Amino acid sequence: LIVALVLVNIFLSVFFPKADQMLLPLAGLLSGIGVLMALRTGPDLSPPDPTQGTRQLLWVILGLVAFIVTIVLLKNVRWLKQYRYILLVIGILLLLASVVNAFRVRDFNSPTHDQLNFGPFSLQPSEFLKIILVIVFAGFLSERRDFFGGHDVRFGFLHIPVPRVNELGPLAIMLGISLLIFLGIRELGLALLIYGIFLCMIYLGSGKLTYVVSGLLMFAVLSFAGYTLLSHFHIFSYVGERFQTITFNIVDWQHWTQADEFFAENAGLQVVQGIIALSSGGILGAGLGLGHPTFVPVVQSDMIFTGLGEELGLAGLFGIIAIYLLILYRGYRIAMQTADPFNQLLAAGLTSIFAIETFIIMAANMNFFPLTGLPLPFLSYGGSSLLANYIIIGILMRISHDTAMTKAREGSE
Repeated sequence: LIVALVLVNIFLSVFFPKADQMLLPLAGLLSGIGVLMALRTGPDLSPPDPTQGTRQLLWVILGLVAFIVTIVLLKNVRWLKQYRYILLVIGILLLLASVVNAFRVRDFNSPTHDQLNFGPFSLQPSEFLKIILVIVFAGFLSERRDFFGGHDVRFGFLHIPVPRVNELGPLAIMLGISLLIFLGIRELGLALLIYGIFLCMIYLGSGKLTYVVSGLLMFAVLSFAGYTLLSHFHIFSYVGERFQTITFNIVDWQHWTQADEFFAENAGLQVVQGIIALSSGGILGAGLGLGHPTFVPVVQSDMIFTGLGEELGLAGLFGIIAIYLLILYRGYRIAMQTADPFNQLLAAGLTSIFAIETFIIMAANMNFFPLTGLPLPFLSYGGSSLLANYIIIGILMRISHDTAMTKAREGSE
């Protein structure tokens, strides 16, 4: 892995010296920690998976290849804007194929992942659809800067912006996609991610926080209505169990009732064991390889944050959070430096993907939020996520390189 990262860095220094020099080392550092944890947890899983770390290493190297292909072939970022609807059709077709595949599972009370199998390989279309959605929204909003002008309706001292009728179309489409994913693939995290991307792009394009607040209120009302309806018909009961876990008192285990013990050993097992792992890690952690992170179900992907907390401690988690914050800072900095509206929205939207995913999964691992199936960028085990994230890094670095070259030409003139 170190050799691969050094070679890619030499390649960038020769051919793209003006690109952001911080993003790739930060992503590589997180990927290295992810490979270490995959190597460390694989043999202790039940059943054991001794090749898990090797596969994760292979996916990281393939991600670096995808990064190089992206930054080399994307000679004109505006090409993405021109062909955004073709990309959207491809992404939706892949997602629909995943939905059809999910319906083959007859148990609607358990979540499934959007996964398409191709022989020994598998692909998660949603990991690439999130990139396509940002491209589509960036292209749409950059062409219609006054799209969210609307007018204000006054209620006393409140001024509430009301969008024009033609603005409701994209909102309805995004709500429909979110519900389609939730109902079809039965994965709460994907619906949250897509709607979160939508709200971020709305704010970035309009600059009005009130649109985000009203969108969140609308989502909350519809979610509550849908949750009540599904609970009445006893469909997707796992969602109710995940919300129940948030209110479950894990600390006061000495006063658990028999029902509490049953819940902690069944529906709440993953989160309960995760909280125990975090608490046992303390400030400095047990040390890499000296804890018991595999007591937490699916620790290699959904609960990787708790495994890191047990072995690296609170200090290690602060370090990891700092790396993510640096990635977000560099991404938004790239967006601020470019003058092209499409590049601005694209860079900020892609960076927001990292922010949303990191927030949701960290909050869920600490039992502040219902557990979702989203991966922690660069750290969680899985190939599709790594490939998509390195493609995002490639696009961001291409934008930063093009921006620097444009400023250099303008300065010489």
